Amino acid sequence: MLPNSSHGNGYQQQGQHGFRQKERFRRGGKRDFRAGHWNREMPRCTEFDKAYFQSYSHVGIHEEMIKDHVRTDTYRAAIMQHQNYIAGKVVVDVGCGTGILSIFCALAGAKRVYAVDASEIAVQANEVVKANNLSDKVIVLLGRVEDVEIEEEVDIIISEWMGYMLLYESMLSSVIIARDRWLKPGGLILPSHATLYMAPVTHSERYSESIDFWRNVYVSAMLPLAKQCAFEEPSVETITGENVLTWPFVVKHVDCYTVTVQELESITAKFKFTSMMRAPLHGFGFWFDVEFTGPAFFPANNHSQSSNGSISSSTIHPQGSNQSKKRPKSDEALVLSTAPEDAPTHWQQTLLYFYEPVELMQDQIIEGIVTLSQSKENQRFLNIHLEYTSGGRSFVKESVMR
Repeated sequence: MLPNSSHGNGYQQQGQHGFRQKERFRRGGKRDFRAGHWNREMPRCTEFDKAYFQSYSHVGIHEEMIKDHVRTDTYRAAIMQHQNYIAGKVVVDVGCGTGILSIFCALAGAKRVYAVDASEIAVQANEVVKANNLSDKVIVLLGRVEDVEIEEEVDIIISEWMGYMLLYESMLSSVIIARDRWLKPGGLILPSHATLYMAPVTHSERYSESIDFWRNVYVSAMLPLAKQCAFEEPSVETITGENVLTWPFVVKHVDCYTVTVQELESITAKFKFTSMMRAPLHGFGFWFDVEFTGPAFFPANNHSQSSNGSISSSTIHPQGSNQSKKRPKSDEALVLSTAPEDAPTHWQQTLLYFYEPVELMQDQIIEGIVTLSQSKENQRFLNIHLEYTSGGRSFVKESVMR
């Protein structure tokens, strides 16, 4: 998810694969173009990080992402929507993968694109750039955003950083570091905002497939283990709007222009739902959407228009607000959604199932608190702690997304 080189033909014939491996920054941080803006020590690269980057060296994961037409087409539309600002400007693509977003930016008229990825897929990204005759514009840098050198400020940061349940993999931290190191004041970040939602779900078919098989009299003793194996960890799968029992709740709204690394280490939100029907409650579903707009003071918004000619703007959802309807698809904002009622994506939805269903009546209240935190074992893992009450009974559910 990150590569390396200097201006010219896209990379230099030095070192393995023709990439010049950059030195790790001086201890204590990097010289910054804005005095005092970035002057702290970079996070070290752990063995977990190395394994994470290695996983992105395999072509299959990139094939899945590129084939996700909702994802790829929305990014391309966002780049074209902001073409007036991108033209003639400097872009950094954080976690460039095969380089497809870097190519889109170059074709939109970017003066220069730094395509950064810490995975060996950067080698292939460099070949993709050359095959598209864009080596004079796209510079592939092999390394982490924390380690590579870019000796100029940039106008735009683009990244496809979202993981399952939005925050899994913790890649947003790399975007924040790139922002704080290189982005000019008033620069553009794509996507600019993200919102994580949760809602109670019912899914009798899934529960039956995983559990009822074991109710046979001869193997019923397997039931506790079967429930643990099926429902201990979050499940990434596709549900529909029919599985959702209430309007969703906003767990976290992220403004990529202002969010901090520390803010993402632990997120807690209180929720309260009212069931719209009588049904068994099997767990909670999580999904997200992202917007591609500029900050409020961003001058390019005066001419960054969507395909129908409307001006780009962002919709704010304060964290901690009460139950919230899914954000309406504003004509003024380009949105990539992974909601159950929208076109499916490779992110699908993330389901946290209970070991035992809770029978809900219509208008019954479900309330509690959810905490999402980076695992101390591996910050790319996501700890989930749920406390919820319904019908006079209280429950606790803890899980780890690995």
